[in-house]
Amino acid sequence: MTSLAHPQLRFTPTVADPSGPRELVILGSTGSIGTQAIDVVLRNPDRFRVVALSAAGGRVELLAEQAVRLGVHTVAVADPAAEPALREALAAKAAGGPLPTVLAGPDAATELAAMECHSVLNGITGSIGLRPTLAALKAGRVLVLANKESLIVGGPLVKAVAKPGQIVPVDSEHAALFQALAGGTRGEVRKLVVTASGGPFRNRTREQLAGVTPQDALAHPTWAMGPVVTINSATLVNKGLEVIEAHLLYDVPFDRIEVVVHPQSVVHSMVEFTDGSTLAQASPPDMRMPIALGMGWPDRVPDAAPGCDWTKAATWEFFPLDDEAFPAVELAREVGTLGGTNPAVFNAANEECVEAFLKGRLAFTGIVDTVAKVVAEHGQRDGGSAAGTSLTVEDVLHAEDWARARARELAAG
Repeated sequence: MTSLAHPQLRFTPTVADPSGPRELVILGSTGSIGTQAIDVVLRNPDRFRVVALSAAGGRVELLAEQAVRLGVHTVAVADPAAEPALREALAAKAAGGPLPTVLAGPDAATELAAMECHSVLNGITGSIGLRPTLAALKAGRVLVLANKESLIVGGPLVKAVAKPGQIVPVDSEHAALFQALAGGTRGEVRKLVVTASGGPFRNRTREQLAGVTPQDALAHPTWAMGPVVTINSATLVNKGLEVIEAHLLYDVPFDRIEVVVHPQSVVHSMVEFTDGSTLAQASPPDMRMPIALGMGWPDRVPDAAPGCDWTKAATWEFFPLDDEAFPAVELAREVGTLGGTNPAVFNAANEECVEAFLKGRLAFTGIVDTVAKVVAEHGQRDGGSAAGTSLTVEDVLHAEDWARARARELAAG
């Protein structure tokens, strides 16, 4: 099977690079990925031009400011109730200047994803990014993918429409693998090594994790991220999702994808080759580097982020993963191997359990325990059918709805 993302493969988008800056659509522009992408764009106006933005609707002032500053021609908001406030904010910030077209509703981001441009950066959080992912791929755009959930929950759907090299991953781990894979041929790859910071609790036993509070879990030692991703990093669910994503992107079997704990978060991932050599991609923890790489590929963006300072002494540590304290990665391997709607159930149940934990209704260790129960029940219901090419978006959404409802029931006790 052909890799969806591989640096040795080139994809020519339906809309080729213009003579001027590369035209981009940014989905999820007010989130962490979106704001950092815009920072890269503003520092490189000769390379990039943003033509459209989308956001959920909770930060209309920021969305309006971004739209006016970038001069985009279309802005989309997922929450229809946010449309009046967005229009008002746009008018105020434009100060009599031209106003962009405004789209509103749950399908607005999907519409933007298919519009004419070179690349679509999908920075939406959650499986709601699936339809925009599919729309961008079907329209022949380069998909700069930060929304890992859309690939994970809709793997067969994405693989059915994506052309080789059409997806450029933005997760720091997958951007690292993307670069390291250029060091050899496909047949020379022995295994992928995905690094994990270990989160704030890497030295704790399962018993010591029982009393963890939301405030404790949100204090990530390395990365500044949204609450859901931060909690996922603390439970290592995020790393489990990345293992599934690596399998789908690079078509490497699960038994050849290893997770290792690296607290410094400087080595973002590694590829081990059959001759025993390992290539690692290293840079200080700054998401602007993989974002810029995705938006500019196959060219690198100079000074996208600071590099390592080799004039200072530094120590890089690597530790094996404690599967007993953090069972999420092994559970994700099982779910990914089952395929079908199982990854969708895993992801949806986790999102509900994270919300229950943040609201004090579920213990920290109860997050993955409850997800495991939901996944097991799903298998008993129908074996997680709807696998392979028979999978539809409706199958995914139906499985997610069931998983969310069941996770809420279990979290409520």
